[in-house]
Amino acid sequence: MALEYMQLFYLFILTVLQFTHSLQPANSEPVPIPTDKLLVLTVATQQTDGFLRFMQTAKYFNYTVKVLGMGKEWKGGDVGNSIGGGQKVRLLKEAMQNYADHEDLVVMSVDSYDLIFAGGPEELLKKFQQANHKVVFAAEGLVWPDKRLADKYPSIRSGKRFLNSGGIIGYAPHINKMVQQWELHDNDDDQLFYTKVYLDPLQRERLNITLDHKSQIFQNLNGAVDEVLLKFGTERVRARNVVYDSLPVVIHGNGNTKIYLNYLANYIPNVWNYEQGCGVCDNDLFDFTDIKDYPSVTIGVFIEQPTPFVPEFFEKLLTLDYPKDKLHIFIHNNEVYHEKHMQKLWVQNKNVFKSFKVVGPEENLSQGEARNMGMELCRKRESCDYYFSIDADVVLTNTQTLRLLIEQNRKIIGPLVSRHGKLWSNFWGALSLDGYYARSEDYIDIVQSKRVGVWNIPYMAHIYLIKGETLRNELKERNQFVLEKLDPDMALCKNARQLGVFMYITNRHEFGRLISTANYNTSHFNNDLWQIFENPVDWKEKYIHQNYSKIFTQNLAEQPCPDVFWFPIFSEKACDELIGEMEHYGSWSGGKYTDKRISGGYENVPTDDIHMTQVDYEKEWLHFIREFISPVTLKVFSGYYTKGYALLNFVVKYTPDRQASLRPHHDSSTFTINIALNSKGTDFEGGGCKFHRYNCSLESPRKGWSFMHPGRLTHLHEGLPTTNGTRYIAISFIDP
Repeated sequence: MALEYMQLFYLFILTVLQFTHSLQPANSEPVPIPTDKLLVLTVATQQTDGFLRFMQTAKYFNYTVKVLGMGKEWKGGDVGNSIGGGQKVRLLKEAMQNYADHEDLVVMSVDSYDLIFAGGPEELLKKFQQANHKVVFAAEGLVWPDKRLADKYPSIRSGKRFLNSGGIIGYAPHINKMVQQWELHDNDDDQLFYTKVYLDPLQRERLNITLDHKSQIFQNLNGAVDEVLLKFGTERVRARNVVYDSLPVVIHGNGNTKIYLNYLANYIPNVWNYEQGCGVCDNDLFDFTDIKDYPSVTIGVFIEQPTPFVPEFFEKLLTLDYPKDKLHIFIHNNEVYHEKHMQKLWVQNKNVFKSFKVVGPEENLSQGEARNMGMELCRKRESCDYYFSIDADVVLTNTQTLRLLIEQNRKIIGPLVSRHGKLWSNFWGALSLDGYYARSEDYIDIVQSKRVGVWNIPYMAHIYLIKGETLRNELKERNQFVLEKLDPDMALCKNARQLGVFMYITNRHEFGRLISTANYNTSHFNNDLWQIFENPVDWKEKYIHQNYSKIFTQNLAEQPCPDVFWFPIFSEKACDELIGEMEHYGSWSGGKYTDKRISGGYENVPTDDIHMTQVDYEKEWLHFIREFISPVTLKVFSGYYTKGYALLNFVVKYTPDRQASLRPHHDSSTFTINIALNSKGTDFEGGGCKFHRYNCSLESPRKGWSFMHPGRLTHLHEGLPTTNGTRYIAISFIDP
């Protein structure tokens, strides 16, 4: 009877429990774990750039992080290239003894040098609970370090099958039980230890371990770079695994994926997005406000091949807005051709700077040796706060460049410069597997300033700033620019990457551009004149009159005689160099009627001249006409569209003893340009041009100004006598 009552009682209790359960929602979730019950542990013996970035992302999401081993000697081996990392397990084992009895504490152990957070503690703990295990390891698609263990892993239907020890999360007692088994050496392999624990079925069940097969929590990039893309939000950016449609909380750049992690970390979590732009660019800036003693800078200048516009390069360098007594100058010139430029620079500026050292081609230094020498000057000088390296093919247009780079307060940073109108720049956004150029997804947007910020990149060249303390502490070996068969800049960047020193490029401001040194022919007297095709912006800046644009914006074109228009076209340098080129050539025609240079061999109205074809400048001169004369023609002769073609282009030389004037004549052209190449009153007396039909003379030509007039029928004209000195003019008969 009692037994029956007992059976009825248990049946009643079971019915009540079933009824109570039926009242709960079918999809009820467990009670969330409070975020104060989460502790992040990481091992780091040095505050590397990667570690500081890890801590910044942890701070952004308000993670509680405890760092193990800071300041201690690393004895865990070269984990980037071989087995090792046991020291991390030992330090974790020691730390976990303090939390062995904290049953409600969730501990996450992660790497820090190559890892960032992409999500917050609430999301992390929710995903951990959804995993429904006491311990969850990161997973990857590659077996390390013992590939022979692959077959011993449990089979899975989908996802990553193999354990990665760079990310572990679990309840403290279970983590503690696992790591207390460690009895190996610091240089033994941590991942192999954890792998053997996981592959033991009894251990796996006892500790209730699983892997994060579908990257819900941990995203290991090794072998999975193609699976991970950026997902832009309005406030922050995530990494999305497109295979599993997951948003991992932790991104780990294990193996050879450090560069891709750096790319992702240029955005994640709040570094840059489309709505707000750069979210961290103004953090931790160097403040120049009220500073009395500016940092000392060593500037290394390198001329390693024949380079156009070198005098202009130094002009711009001298205009940098920075105290000259804080600048030490080192110049390596590897080209005999540029010795004339160096001599002039030395004479004019040797006492301007704190120190000035020039090493010439006679030293026969390689590029790597020269760059090592320049960097070493800063490294050895304790007072050197920064080393600023710049190649002569960089055109600095921003006088604040040095201050702006120092202000960003990075170990290595360069200003973005690129070739005008091209995507060729001074940085690479990615590297190929063999360490050479690869285009990152954001490269074009950065070069074109569609994305503006400070960017962690794997390679830079031409121009960069390095902290002096970085040279003395991290890049402390002298031979940074010589490595294997790499060129010097690639060697430096590879050394920096291997040491974990981040390199940045900034496009927050317009800094300048790169010029092309390709096809720079030094066989002429003034070789920059020939750069109108290769470097058109620099050619224009050097050779076109500074007021040329005012012809169109302010109607700066005078009309001294009917249909004779007078306007600025050439700079002083253009005039001087064109004269110099002709005098260097020296074969003036003598103003003879017989002239084999022209069709028919006879000139009706001869001048003492040299044709552009004789100095191999015809192609460049015709391009000049099309680019700079044609727009003026359209403005002053409205409705006439010139072909910009001329058969006769030449420089005339007037002197009292050879040819002083030119008799009245018409030109074989639709219109003619006549450019004054030197100055009346300074270089010559007399001269000018008289138009007979209008009895109108232009007797005071301005250097660099051209007058333009119809050639046939209406404008009979003559060259007025030059009474003293030498007068030079450049002539073109356009549209013959």
